[in-house]
Amino acid sequence: MTIYIAGDNIISSLGFTTDENMDNVLKEITGIRETDDRQLSPEGFPLALVDSQKLSGFFKDIANPIQYTRLEQMMILSVKRAVKLSGIALQDPRTLLIISTTKGNVELLENGKKEVFPTNRVYLWGLANAIGDYFKTSVPPLVVSNACISGLLAIEIGARLIRNRQYENVVVVGGDVLTAFIVSGFQSFKSLSPLPCKPYDILRDGLSLGEACATIVLSSHKHLLNNTFTIEVAGGASSNDANHISGPSRSGDGLFYSIRNALKSANMSADDIDFICAHGTATPYNDDMESKAVNLAGLQDTPLNSLKGYFGHTLGAAGTLESIISIHSMLRNKLIKTIGFITPGVVEDINVIRETQDCKLNNCLKIASGFGGCNGAVIFSAV
Repeated sequence: MTIYIAGDNIISSLGFTTDENMDNVLKEITGIRETDDRQLSPEGFPLALVDSQKLSGFFKDIANPIQYTRLEQMMILSVKRAVKLSGIALQDPRTLLIISTTKGNVELLENGKKEVFPTNRVYLWGLANAIGDYFKTSVPPLVVSNACISGLLAIEIGARLIRNRQYENVVVVGGDVLTAFIVSGFQSFKSLSPLPCKPYDILRDGLSLGEACATIVLSSHKHLLNNTFTIEVAGGASSNDANHISGPSRSGDGLFYSIRNALKSANMSADDIDFICAHGTATPYNDDMESKAVNLAGLQDTPLNSLKGYFGHTLGAAGTLESIISIHSMLRNKLIKTIGFITPGVVEDINVIRETQDCKLNNCLKIASGFGGCNGAVIFSAV
C-alpha cells in the first residue's frame, strides 16, 4: 500500500507556514538568535523561539487564546492549516490524530501557571484530549513520547497503522515549547553551546535549543502536493541500543539497525538513497555516533545534512519538522547546506553538505536518535 504525504505545516522561529520556513532555509537564514529572556534562563544565550505575538494574533482568528496553553495554540493552528491543505476530516473515524511531544505542557508545573488550567492538562493525555476536543475527533488522539525521536517515530507508527488498514489517514503533529524546566535540564548536562550550533564540525561544543510545531498528514488516498510530484513514506524502523540514559551508543549499532531495517522495509539498498537528513545535534557524542552508523550502513558517501543550525533542536517537533523540510527539498530538488559546518570533526568520514545545490532527488533517509538509546529511520520517496 502506498502512503502519501497529503499536507503539512511548520510553525517555527522561521515562520508560520511550510513555504515561509522553506524559503528562509533556502536563503540560509537561521532562527537561532541571542535571547535575554530571564524567564527561561538567568543568563542570555542563543535560542530559536516562535514569535509569541504573531502566534496569539493568528490564534485569535480561530479560538480564544486564554483557553489554551501556548503549545496547544501552536498545535491547533498547525494541524488546522495542514488538514485544510489535505482535504481530510479529523471527525472521520477513519482518521487518527497522533500527538508527538517530549514535555507537553510542562510549564503548567510552574508557580502562577498551574492554577490557570485544570490539573490534568499537565499530563500528556490531558494535552492530547484538549487538542482532540477542539477538533471533535471521532477517535481519541494517540500520544507518542520517546525523547528526541518522538516526531519521526510517530510518522513511522502512523504509516504502519495505515498499512495495517486500521486507519486511512493519520495526522501527526509534533511540538514542544521552551520553558525554564527544559532549558535548565540541558544546562545541567552542560550540553548547550554559547554560540549557534556547529553540527559535525571539529569546533562543535554543544546544541542549540529551539521550539516549533510541525504537522504532517499521511493518507492511503492519493493527494498531490503539486500536479506532477507525489511523496510517499516508503519504509521505516526504530530500535533501542540500551546504552545509557542520556549518552548515545559509542558504536552506532543501534542507529545502524534502524537504518538497515528501514531500507529492508522499503525494499531498497544504500545505493538508492539520494541524501540523508540526519539528527546532527552538534554534541560530541551524537555526531560521532551518527558518523559510525552511517558508515556501518554503507552510506558514508551519500550527501548528508543537519537542519539544527536553522531551527535549533526542537525536541518532539524535530522529527516532523525536519521530515517536512526534507520532503520539500525533494519537491524542489535542492540539497540543503548544513549551517555551522566548516571543518570535519567526526570520527568517521561522512559527506556533509557544505553548500545548497540543485540535485535530482528521489529517496531521502531521515534519521534521529535520543535519550535512553532510542533510534529511528524513515525513508521518503518520490512516486
